[in-house]
Amino acid sequence: MSLNIDDILDAAEQHQASDVFLQEGEVPRLKINEEIRMLGNEPMSLGNMSALWQVCGANPMNEQDRDSGLISSNRVRFRVNVHRTMGRLAAVLRRIKTEVPPLNTLGVPEWLLSRWANHAFGMILVTGPTGTGKSTTIAALLQWMNENLGRHIVTIEDPVEYVFTNQKCHFTQREVGRDTANFANGLRSAMRQAPDVIFVGEIRDFETALTALQAAETGHLVLATLHSERVSDTMERFLNLFPKDQAGLGTHMLSQQLIGVLCQKLMPRMDGGLHLLVEHIENVGAMREWIHSRDVGHIQDYLRRGGDPHAVSFLQTAISAYEAGIISEQTAIEALGSETEFRRAARGIRG
Repeated sequence: MSLNIDDILDAAEQHQASDVFLQEGEVPRLKINEEIRMLGNEPMSLGNMSALWQVCGANPMNEQDRDSGLISSNRVRFRVNVHRTMGRLAAVLRRIKTEVPPLNTLGVPEWLLSRWANHAFGMILVTGPTGTGKSTTIAALLQWMNENLGRHIVTIEDPVEYVFTNQKCHFTQREVGRDTANFANGLRSAMRQAPDVIFVGEIRDFETALTALQAAETGHLVLATLHSERVSDTMERFLNLFPKDQAGLGTHMLSQQLIGVLCQKLMPRMDGGLHLLVEHIENVGAMREWIHSRDVGHIQDYLRRGGDPHAVSFLQTAISAYEAGIISEQTAIEALGSETEFRRAARGIRG
């Protein structure tokens, strides 16, 4: 007898799985510490998959895919994508953590992020591939503001992940699809809601990028995520959202409004679990001119040289974690994507 959805979601919570993979005719699978593991040995029935689709508001008879949300019997929230694979019903569920961890427990530079959060206006970007903890870092920073600053914070998310309880701050949380049509519309509306801080769940198009910069320019602190792997990639990915005839506008506004970029990678620890590696820059001094001229080479060279606590590379954090025995040599090499770079740094050679 196949497991029902409540049993599967309970198991996902018990094992702290980040994702659940379900497919008609296949055994359920959980992603635990970035590894896929089977749950039981009974495949999912068509009946159970149809029921899940219907709970998510999708019609298993004629729809092909849909994004939705689900709350388990234990009140754990999941982001859901139901879809078809070779004609069979399938779903991927991502567990949404509801308890916001303290900023000082994540492995991010708390001293730097909290200083950025004290800015009255400008843009903070937190970047990384899917599943690297970007939303958690942003949530922890917003909660730090909630405990230390008195501000009106508007969030535009897809979906809303962490639900905040008002303390010193007042939160207006809006979900794309339910409360606003898309990120760009939500952003434009947010600027009429007397915000001090705006969190944009993801910048993925020109309209959202431009509106976010305009919000920063007109006196708001904007926090946003972007799918980019390194600081240099972040600049190019953001600016490539602008059409060619507005590229100059994009580079000028980004160089003026950007406060800083934090990039994240989660890598396996030697003792199990995951370790956060970070790369970050603060937009001060020569950095502003390099961004304005899209001089990625100088930005990379500056990060590579080290010595500035405001500009730290993945190379530095990977070597530190390796030397502390937190991650293995192979993991450090994988994080950097270059064995040569790792070997040189491990011998104390920089640049």
